[in-house]
Amino acid sequence: MQRTEAIWVAGADEVGRGALAGPVYAAAVIFPPGRKMRGLNDSKKLTAEAREELVPRIRAKAIAWAVARANLEEIERLNILYASLLAMQRAVEKLGVAPALLRVDGLHKPGVACAVEAIVGGDGKVPAIMAASVLAKVARDAEMRRLDLEHPGYGFAEHKGYATPQHLEALRARGPCAIHRRGFEPVLQMSLVLEMGSESFFRNLDAVPPGLGEK
Repeated sequence: MQRTEAIWVAGADEVGRGALAGPVYAAAVIFPPGRKMRGLNDSKKLTAEAREELVPRIRAKAIAWAVARANLEEIERLNILYASLLAMQRAVEKLGVAPALLRVDGLHKPGVACAVEAIVGGDGKVPAIMAASVLAKVARDAEMRRLDLEHPGYGFAEHKGYATPQHLEALRARGPCAIHRRGFEPVLQMSLVLEMGSESFFRNLDAVPPGLGEK
């Protein structure tokens, strides 16, 4: 009897795309066909405690799983969309098992060696995508807690870099720090305000050609 090779389907998702600070994370998961897991859901709909409890269960039941990220330099160089896709690509490449099909949440597809199916709302429909969202969320939250120790006063351990009132108030009071995404509008605006208030900004006005910078 000829042995047939298993055809694996992976799910992938990213976390942190909408944050104002920190890296973007992604994960990829391959479950055995038909495998279901009690309590699994889109990571955004779960409490932090529920996500933490799911992580060891996901790792134990998965054929393969991996977490990857794109750093701040890559976010600013590529833009956040392409950095998110890069993080997903890296997670898939780290699986150690080559999937025949990758299912991802949303509209955009990462550049991977297998076929890709983009599913709007996939993080609430496909168990492997749900699991990937949980792994990525827990990993990124842990990183933001670590970064909070390096950059105290912004509340990264609480808001994880998202644009909460607490975070925006800290930005206004302190200005951006090294892990803020300078191209994101609230951070960019605060950077410009601080630059306009500095002596170097006003010195640089002397170099502006006549007719510019007057309006």
